[in-house]
Amino acid sequence: MTDASTDQKPRIRLTALSHGAGCACKLGPAELTQVLRHVPGIRDPRVLVDAATRDDAAVFRLTDSRAIVATVDFFTPIVDDARAWGAIAAANALSDVYAMGGTPLFALNLVGWPREKLPPELLGEVLGGAAEVTERAKCLVLGGHSIDSEEPLFGMVVIGEVHPDRMLTNAGACAGDRLVLTKPLGTGILSTALKRDALLESGMADAVRVMTTLNDTAARAALAVGVSAGTDVTGFGLLGHLGNILRASEVGAELVFDEVPFLAHARNLAARGVVPGGTKRNFEAAAGVEWDDDIAPADRLLLADAQTSGGLLLAVPPENEAALVEALRAAGTPAAAVIGRLTEGPAGSVRVVRRA
Repeated sequence: MTDASTDQKPRIRLTALSHGAGCACKLGPAELTQVLRHVPGIRDPRVLVDAATRDDAAVFRLTDSRAIVATVDFFTPIVDDARAWGAIAAANALSDVYAMGGTPLFALNLVGWPREKLPPELLGEVLGGAAEVTERAKCLVLGGHSIDSEEPLFGMVVIGEVHPDRMLTNAGACAGDRLVLTKPLGTGILSTALKRDALLESGMADAVRVMTTLNDTAARAALAVGVSAGTDVTGFGLLGHLGNILRASEVGAELVFDEVPFLAHARNLAARGVVPGGTKRNFEAAAGVEWDDDIAPADRLLLADAQTSGGLLLAVPPENEAALVEALRAAGTPAAAVIGRLTEGPAGSVRVVRRA
């Protein structure tokens, strides 16, 4: 008789095979700035959005009423469950199209797979999780590309479309606009805790639910109500992505810390020093932020936490604030939090107060 326990395959911890987790493995804002200096500027009237404004995707006009939205995103494992990783990565890639006010059309898989370390069946689980999300989004997966790599990597190229007059971009926000966030923060800290064995996988359940929630309904609500600008909150954290809006729109901002939603455990873990390197790089890049004295250093890091498949950050005129919050709640978005307002500036300036 065979001992059943000896027949069980050892559990594979995907997060142990990567140096970072999810979007926290991105290059930092300062490094990216240096890289983008070498990217030539685009002068073509068909290009409506490129890298210059740090928007979420490129937009290329086809006709007066149609434009293509193109984006790419991939990262290392953020959870140990292969199917959940694939689902999170797909939702994260699709989010860039929604953040531009667009509709996804089709996607291509991007895979880096350590073939000597991980079985191909596990990759099948990753692709299966991604397919579940793209089916929800009614986005076709038409192919992809794979390489043998030292670390597991997965993501997608996503192509969508948008009406040129109905785009959501970083530009267009105005002083007085309210800032609304549609998902809680903390995924970077929680995924780092999982990787360091400081959090049980069951403790990631809410984070996985949030990260696999599409931003489609949030985008539709924003377009229906009318917002001035929008972006999604991912690898550069709330402060980093807000900064892109402020610089493109030439305004400042005041955030109310007590109004910002966080995932359970995130604040406690940050207070214990469980913080990803990407979050620390984001915080260093936000050195000019002015903080109320009673906001603890660990809490400050939360606003720079490197998010994966985060929510939309929307700038909405004050007269549309109530309608937007109501529409988001009706759509069932994970959050519909009014977290601050835009100010006259100086452009790019941020002040964080404890409470309104």
